[in-house]
Amino acid sequence: MYHYPYHNLPYGDAVPPEHMRNMRQRPSLQQMMQTIRTEHSNLYTQMEQAGLNRGLADYLFSLVVGYTLNQANTNLPAYQIYNQFHAQVPWIGFLFNFYPENVLDRVLIRIIEIVLNAIGGGNGGQPDQGWIGWESLGGTLTSAPAVASWQPNRLDVFVRGTGQNLYHKWWNGNSWSNWENLGGTLTSAPAAVSWGPNRIDVFARGTNQSLYHKWWSGSNWSDWENLGGTLTSGPAVSSRRSNRLDVFVRGTGNRLYMKSWNGSSWGDWINLGGNLNSEPAAVSWNANRIDVFARGQNNDLIHKWWNGSSWSDWESLGGTLTSGPAVSSRRANHLDVFVRGTGNRLYKRTWNGSRWTNWENLGGTLTSSPAAVSWGPNRTDVFARGQNQDLIHLYRNQ
Repeated sequence: MYHYPYHNLPYGDAVPPEHMRNMRQRPSLQQMMQTIRTEHSNLYTQMEQAGLNRGLADYLFSLVVGYTLNQANTNLPAYQIYNQFHAQVPWIGFLFNFYPENVLDRVLIRIIEIVLNAIGGGNGGQPDQGWIGWESLGGTLTSAPAVASWQPNRLDVFVRGTGQNLYHKWWNGNSWSNWENLGGTLTSAPAAVSWGPNRIDVFARGTNQSLYHKWWSGSNWSDWENLGGTLTSGPAVSSRRSNRLDVFVRGTGNRLYMKSWNGSSWGDWINLGGNLNSEPAAVSWNANRIDVFARGQNNDLIHKWWNGSSWSDWESLGGTLTSGPAVSSRRANHLDVFVRGTGNRLYKRTWNGSRWTNWENLGGTLTSSPAAVSWGPNRTDVFARGQNQDLIHLYRNQ
């Protein structure tokens, strides 16, 4: 039975004014279901495509909405509320014998997100900041993820999974694929980038501590190639223009090293110095700009950039990092840096074109470094490994 807030107040007791405001603002089950039926009919379509009839889908949605409104801790992210709902309604698991588990999980988590957005919950207790998530995308990760995008509304995510193999999962604009095993023997998290439509380059550290490279040509995956080096971390990669790659690694002495593809050949390793305490992260927002980040020896965020003719010195941007960083760029002269910080929560710091903003807490419970990408001026997607070693996802559409 659902527990309704305030139903057990003694007769005659006054409800505090702030609670009255919350009660007036919180939509009813019927109101939320009407919103879902009219504004999110695509969720019914996805369930029907998975084999559930609309009546059963509507019943499931009402159960999840009722649980979220009346029983859940709405300061938790959506996927944690879903896990708790799943534990309290165990017969849901019976449906997985007949219908695709990944579809049911994804759609029901999305229902919870819609409710949380309506009541201002989620985001680990933080105010609604326009972010949607977290959602679980399954899998069994043995590293942090990497992500690339080669066209709007396309995401390609890579992880090290069981057997130290590279696994791939992609969003095609409508749905997530199943996991694809791309082989290899990885000893680090992968890195990925796209420099043009239908092109993806993936890098990782191999068993001999060398840099390995694999790419999608638009029709097939290449074999792995060995690019040498002595890596003491996973790699990072950025692309300044078509058919150009800049790969960054932590090498001997904890220094940053770079190796570049100029369109026809790979250059030698270049020592860029520094004293890194994590793998690097890198992004480019035009043909003459690269920004590289890492965790420093004081667990702070450190930053170095290429301005088209020379490299800057390292600067400290503060913070208390418990992982390596990730970085994405939504437009020219804009950077969003993501890190795992205290409490294993996701934190973001932004360069808005003229200054660095303060750190912002985006919640979640991360067990790896994050990964981030932007495929448009109003879109950023962030991924990480969750508490269940699964892939978790957060995104912003504004």
